[in-house]
Amino acid sequence: MMFTISSYGIVMNQYLETFCLLSGRFLLGVYFILPGISKITGFDATLTYMNDHNVPIASVLLIVTIIIQLGAGAALIVGFKAKYMAFVLAGLTLVISIYMHNFWDLADDDANRAHETQNFFKNMGIMAGLLMVAALGAGKLSLDSKLSANKV
Repeated sequence: MMFTISSYGIVMNQYLETFCLLSGRFLLGVYFILPGISKITGFDATLTYMNDHNVPIASVLLIVTIIIQLGAGAALIVGFKAKYMAFVLAGLTLVISIYMHNFWDLADDDANRAHETQNFFKNMGIMAGLLMVAALGAGKLSLDSKLSANKV
């Protein structure tokens, strides 16, 4: 089989897409798994922090958050139900950002305002990546792709 510049470009684009989707899923998944673990090891401190931010039913929501972060984060890494998991994590990210990084409630001269603003918009960037996975799927190197191929 003879390769032309055009076919070489297509092959390289496919490899690049596969690599980017796999590495992106991995990084996004780890981004949720590590805080999920730290919420377990620092449960009481996290609960206090949530209560300080007036999160309703904080003890229940903390447990739910841990389960979502660990479960959906792991599912995202392996690409299992990746579109759904990414959408759930995007929703969680939005809720966490509104409650925990509410920079708009801080005074302009509050030293934490810049920090919370940065965290809020960083989370919006994470949410954007999750929404892209929710829209485009997990890619070829995923359980979703493997399970889909087995149905054919």
